[in-house]
Amino acid sequence: MEEGKVFLVGAGPGDPKLITVKGLEAIKEADVLIYDYLANEQLLAKASTDVEKIYAGKKAGDHTYTQKEINDIIVNKAKRGKVVTRLKGGDPFIFGRGGEEAEYLQENGVEFEIVPGITSPIAVPAYAGIPLTHRDFNSSVSFVTGHEAPNKEESSLDWEKLATATGTIVFLMGVGNLAKNVAKLKEHGRDPETPAALIRWGTKPEQKTVSGTLNNIVERVEKANLKPPAITIVGEVVQLRDKIKWFENEPLFGKRVLVTRSRTQASSLSKKLYRLGAEPIECPAIKIVPPEDFAQLDKALLKADEYDWAVFTSVNGVKAVVNRLKELGRDVRAFGSAKICAIGSKTAAELENWGLKVDYVPEKYVSESILSGLDDDLTGEKFLLPRSDISRPALPDGLKKRGAEVNNVTAYRTVTGEGNEKALELIDKGEVDIVTFTSSSTVRNFIKMLDSRDYNGLLKSVTIACIGPITAGTAGEFGLEVDIIAEEYTIEGLVEAVLNNT
Repeated sequence: MEEGKVFLVGAGPGDPKLITVKGLEAIKEADVLIYDYLANEQLLAKASTDVEKIYAGKKAGDHTYTQKEINDIIVNKAKRGKVVTRLKGGDPFIFGRGGEEAEYLQENGVEFEIVPGITSPIAVPAYAGIPLTHRDFNSSVSFVTGHEAPNKEESSLDWEKLATATGTIVFLMGVGNLAKNVAKLKEHGRDPETPAALIRWGTKPEQKTVSGTLNNIVERVEKANLKPPAITIVGEVVQLRDKIKWFENEPLFGKRVLVTRSRTQASSLSKKLYRLGAEPIECPAIKIVPPEDFAQLDKALLKADEYDWAVFTSVNGVKAVVNRLKELGRDVRAFGSAKICAIGSKTAAELENWGLKVDYVPEKYVSESILSGLDDDLTGEKFLLPRSDISRPALPDGLKKRGAEVNNVTAYRTVTGEGNEKALELIDKGEVDIVTFTSSSTVRNFIKMLDSRDYNGLLKSVTIACIGPITAGTAGEFGLEVDIIAEEYTIEGLVEAVLNNT
């Protein structure tokens, strides 16, 4: 049997976008993914669907496996021909025991690669607005483990040299020993008025920073009830935080936002939220799939040039039609001289990307608004509506009342999405701040995912944001109190509404 290979990968400090390109490739290629306590769920989701995931996390007083057991698991999996990605928080070689694992792999003849990661003692201070070096303050920095055994009588650190050797000192995992470490620094010559700061859950929405001096930092941390994991920074550079902190100043900093769009569409909303400092959690409530039978759609598309109007109510409808035309050996020229209507700027842009000139975009992006721009008498005019199987009847009914011939054909189906168990757990724990709904179907299917839970109770203190009044009306039917309704019924409009009301 051909032996496998091991990638020792640094996952970065917490923000999933701080993973390296090579690290992300190793996650995607893995047959076995062995990950730590601080590994982000979004990174785990990048692995293949058939990957074997093994949790090997360690936190204070809670070790899933010993280091020896972890070493053996890695080697055994690789010996069976597997590609093993060992995903470690931060960087594997900065207090990550990556060196020990690499030694063990070499001793057992297993091929491996080291994929460095952005280490937390660099990234976390940066997200808190604290540069570790600055020409006006210092030109040296030390990284120190702050987590020596509490019952250890003698420290292995040379405190006499450490206390004053460098301008900045960064302690990792030192919350429990904070008082002892601060006392040692002062005892060995560090000025008691030296600025100091502790940063918990750095680079994540939960990031919290407590600052002060060596004289008062212990008291302030206790008062703030700051718990691990946290990093301690000691040095004059800490005072720069008030001037250049940026992450905690982002408008949606600290907000965990649930995105219920389909998996393929969620990224555009998630990216916009992330750029504003929020943590988007994708929980796809819907999934876009082809019709069960293409017969009616095919019949309509083969005679597309016989219609006076083709009305597209979503980007999904455009993509479904274009893809089906390709399967039929045709392209957008099939519409001949038919006029093209699009609901929304995104739908119009998608049509134009495929070379279709859009003749009419209603001012409001809902089906009913199309009627306001058409003649009152549509007798004899033929309309093609390639839509979802669950689209509302308002548009075809309105057209028929004006005398139009309407072919309301299913171009795609909207079914329940795959969801996200982690997201539902966060809802259960009350750790979601905002839930976004972009269609009535996202509302219905999300409620369905909550199953027997008391969704009204769980969502009572959660901000509900809807893309428009139709979606908000559906939420209201389930007894949800809608807090935010976008004035412009687009993703951009929804994000702006969240910004203005948060």
